[in-house]
Amino acid sequence: MSGGWVYIMANRAYGVLYIGVTSSLPHRAMQHRDGTGSEFCRRYRLDRLVYAERHETIMDAIAREKAMKAWKRDWKVNLIESINPKWVDLFDTLHLE
Repeated sequence: MSGGWVYIMANRAYGVLYIGVTSSLPHRAMQHRDGTGSEFCRRYRLDRLVYAERHETIMDAIAREKAMKAWKRDWKVNLIESINPKWVDLFDTLHLE
């Protein structure tokens, strides 16, 4: 099995949050940006990648995603701000192939 990513999308700083998991972060982030990602992201215009976390296996990423989805909102905000205090879009930092 290949590795995976847990990521958080937002529409603005402190806005609506979406936590997802994928094996290809650049591809999935692009889907959210162009409106072909999840229905939830399309509805709330979640096109800003504000957090990403790499895992050795996709199963580890899935387990982490499930845990994070159960967190309180404040914990999620604190996690985002620990690496991205200005809530900038991290998409441009991805290595697109």
